[in-house]
Amino acid sequence: MPVSHRIRTARGLGKGRRASAIAATVAAVALTAGLTTGCDAVNKALDCVQTADAIATSVSDLQQAVENAANDPTQASEALESIDKNLTDIGDKTDNADVNKAVDNLNTAVDNVRTAIDKGDATPDISGVTDAAGELTKVCTS
Repeated sequence: MPVSHRIRTARGLGKGRRASAIAATVAAVALTAGLTTGCDAVNKALDCVQTADAIATSVSDLQQAVENAANDPTQASEALESIDKNLTDIGDKTDNADVNKAVDNLNTAVDNVRTAIDKGDATPDISGVTDAAGELTKVCTS
């Protein structure tokens, strides 16, 4: 076999190997990007669930604060502040339309309770907060 034929064959194989290596690299990058995106989605979902759980705890604190308003009227305001902080956290971490809608609804309910307290209502109706928190939990876990 002439030398020039061997060189062409080797070059031909080299191009094939390079093409295979490039294809493998592109596939690996695509797979890694897919896995990273999947992990981001899982991390966002976990953040949502954890924050919804924290909000549920704050709502329980709010319920207790309203029940004990005669003993310590500042507890309700502290519970509302805690809910506000958690809502800000979850709002910053997601771009999910359903989660954002649930966060907006809960913000509105919290504002309504805060307004009632500011107007002197010692035992405001917090059912809107409870319902909105339940909806947020449902959205985060579905």
